[in-house]
Amino acid sequence: MKPGDVVVIGAFDEVPEHWFWVETVEDDHVTGVALSGPLAGEYGEPDLSMIIKVLGPDEARQGT
Repeated sequence: MKPGDVVVIGAFDEVPEHWFWVETVEDDHVTGVALSGPLAGEYGEPDLSMIIKVLGPDEARQGT
């Protein structure tokens, strides 16, 4: 995983699974912006454990 990747964040609380653009990768979390779901456009810092999958370039393009 690296800056610029799109990842899938698992559902938590009342927020469904969603796509997230990674700005930075830290020791225990990433920073960036939600791309889908109710938090779309919002900045966030999800823990690495919340990431279900790193999308490949072709997968990420399909969602844009």
